[in-house]
Amino acid sequence: MVFVQRWRVITAFALVGAATQLVWLTYAPVTTVAAEHFGVSESAIGWLANMFPLLYVLLAVPAGIALDRWFRPSLIAGAVLTAIGAALRLLDGGFAIVLIGQTVVAVAQPLVLNAITGIAGHYLDEKDRPTGIAVGTASTFAGMAAAFVLGAALPTESQLTTLTAVGAIFAAVAAVALTVELMRAGTGPSASTSTSVAALRATLGDRYVRRLCVAVFFPFGTFVALATYGQALLEPSGVSADAASIVLLVNVVAGVVGCAVLPVAVLRRGIELPAVMVGLTASAAACLLVALAPGLVTGALAFVLIGLTLLPALPIVLAMAERHTGAAEGTAAGLIWMTGNLGGLVVAGLTGLLVDRPALAFALCAATTILGVPLALRLRRPGATI
Repeated sequence: MVFVQRWRVITAFALVGAATQLVWLTYAPVTTVAAEHFGVSESAIGWLANMFPLLYVLLAVPAGIALDRWFRPSLIAGAVLTAIGAALRLLDGGFAIVLIGQTVVAVAQPLVLNAITGIAGHYLDEKDRPTGIAVGTASTFAGMAAAFVLGAALPTESQLTTLTAVGAIFAAVAAVALTVELMRAGTGPSASTSTSVAALRATLGDRYVRRLCVAVFFPFGTFVALATYGQALLEPSGVSADAASIVLLVNVVAGVVGCAVLPVAVLRRGIELPAVMVGLTASAAACLLVALAPGLVTGALAFVLIGLTLLPALPIVLAMAERHTGAAEGTAAGLIWMTGNLGGLVVAGLTGLLVDRPALAFALCAATTILGVPLALRLRRPGATI
């Protein structure tokens, strides 16, 4: 019974994780329609999503500290704020109220995503934690995929309110489910007792954690860059917008599958570093392939390979952090997510400058991804000096 109850907590958390990403990307697949509906530019609609990584960089560490000190109430607050922000977008206030709603969810997101390692550490036995972390991570990519699917199913201006309502209802149901399950389960058998200051000092002073953060900077940035500019980069080779959307959706679906399956097998066999390095090398090769031979077939092959091999590196690194840091897993996860989002801003920014030269842009993504290999190699000796 206890085993079932703990996995109910993980399942409810996965729903909230998916909800944060679904709400984040609500308007991304229907940018043009949303811009016409609200009477603003497409760039303004873009900022409804772009604010999320920016606020994550600012709030990742404070959210991690809050989770280390007050895990259950902080996570509940993240779930509830996500539901509130999603619901606010349904009020009759035009673009301004939608912006406010998105901002509330962006503030809540670090409290949810930083808890991926913590929810496993608090409520699962050690042998089950890799599976819990994999499920939590996969749920975020599942939320992204759901946003693209819903955008394709409800693409018109008359359906925009329905599209927004679906996200709000899902977020509310997920928040209620997680709150109920957390209250039933209590604080969990492995609840942290560390103070926020002690957790922050210990984590910032940990060379191994710093190396984990550096190792995800460029690969995470590559994924963000390709997700942001994939359609524009494939268009010059004759790939239509609809076909590119399908390619990007399949990329995320492949990531969901990869995150749900590969990390568990890898962590149980103790081959984390080889798996990460193989994934980075394969993803760099995929980027290079589409740089040299752009087209629908090569693009689809490359993006599927990236989803299967690059995205699972995140739950593997998060599991390594949880295993290493113990009570400070929230702060460590916050630092890793913050560094990844910083990488996204940097690599996506550079890729955006090359959007009219897709071969160079894909080559840049290949180079930034392969940079992760020597950085990952530094994780072999956690006690070594930097």
